[in-house]
Amino acid sequence: MVLDIIQIIVSVLLIIFVILSSRHGGLLGSLGGESTPYQTKRGVEKHVFIFTIILAILFLGLGVAQFILAG
Repeated sequence: MVLDIIQIIVSVLLIIFVILSSRHGGLLGSLGGESTPYQTKRGVEKHVFIFTIILAILFLGLGVAQFILAG
């Protein structure tokens, strides 16, 4: 039950951070203006990118843990 709630929270956060980190139409893209596809990530954009990866790994880990504990 606790893992279900944690996974729901992580999935909502993951959706929010994926939308934030999208280059076309995302919130960070509109705040920063135009950017080239090969520009290095700096500041807030870098932290959002890293946190998105951490959330994705956590989401995958929680899914595997629930599968193992259910079986």
